[in-house]
Amino acid sequence: METVILGWYVMVSTGSVLVLTAFGSLQYLGTLAAPMFGVLGDRLGGRAMLCAMRASYVCFAAILMLLALTGTLTPAWVLVVAAVMGLIRPNDVVMRNSLIGETIPRHHLLGALALSRATMDSARVTGALAGAWLSTVLGIGFTYVFVAGFYVASLGLTFGVTRRSPMPDPGASPGGVSVAGPSRWRDLKDGLVHVVTTPMLLAMMLLAFLVNLTAYPTSSGLLPYAAQRVYHVDATGFGWLAAGFSFGGLLASLMTVLTGGPRHSERSTLVGTALWFALLLGFGNVATLKAGILTLLFAGFVQNVAMIAMTAVLLDAAGARFRTRVMGVRMLAVYGMPLGLIASGLLIERIGFAMTISALSAIGIVFTLLIGIRWRATMWQRPPQSRTARSVTQRT
Repeated sequence: METVILGWYVMVSTGSVLVLTAFGSLQYLGTLAAPMFGVLGDRLGGRAMLCAMRASYVCFAAILMLLALTGTLTPAWVLVVAAVMGLIRPNDVVMRNSLIGETIPRHHLLGALALSRATMDSARVTGALAGAWLSTVLGIGFTYVFVAGFYVASLGLTFGVTRRSPMPDPGASPGGVSVAGPSRWRDLKDGLVHVVTTPMLLAMMLLAFLVNLTAYPTSSGLLPYAAQRVYHVDATGFGWLAAGFSFGGLLASLMTVLTGGPRHSERSTLVGTALWFALLLGFGNVATLKAGILTLLFAGFVQNVAMIAMTAVLLDAAGARFRTRVMGVRMLAVYGMPLGLIASGLLIERIGFAMTISALSAIGIVFTLLIGIRWRATMWQRPPQSRTARSVTQRT
């Protein structure tokens, strides 16, 4: 809801695709700190980290609410708050996924991840539609009363997460006195080395960077521009575009919950990513709002199939020792999105929306195929996950 409200506000207030892409980029500043968030999650526990992070969301939402209600909100203020929140919020998914890895048995991992994505996608669908409608009817100030209230509720629910004992610091003595200050940096280095030296993890990380660089800018950050300048609709039309993509993701999540997920998660990630790029290529060249919504719905579906499978592969291949650190390194790939958004904004001003989206999609398809060819032995010759799951289930 919040991203829809602020994205539309920035687009309408400035009319600049460059400012819009700057707003989208600032929301991902924290991806550079994601590995350290992963280390802290291993040390302090995901519950403590999530509580601290979500308390900060309440504070930032309250600031924007007060600025809007007093009539002093400007695009500059939105960019400042987006930058500060962007240092923290991208790492929320690191903590959530690590909690799933800590608490869910391996053979139920895909279903649990899909259920988590389903709740997130359902919130995005309703948030996109409700945010667009409320901001049109009530204005941004009173709409932010609802946003702040939802953050307060989220913080309260987070306190109900099971508390996990923090992992011992390998740099501390038996008495609890630290004898090696840089232990957290050593943990971070170990996590990076583990990713680089594990072929499956490296392939997934490169694919994650690719989709953030060339796919997510189209299917999220540039939607306000497409709504206003390509389809010539208001905030409600923008809400339908965002909801269409999220609803497709919700359908994929529910399908994964009901079926248990694909038998070959690595292959599903690769094929789903290629289909996602193909659908975005179509989205960049359709002329009507209805066609755009329908294309985004299918794109959201294959996107979620690919991303759920990717997360399951990462959690499985990382192992218990490196799980949170690997998910922190995974968040570094999200830094491709602000780079892609900035590049997209510059290209749109020079060659137009359709040509920009076509170029990004074509690059995505080519490099997806190259990753599949380079790591074909790893991605196409592993035993299916469902078979492993069945053997684990039978043993238990």
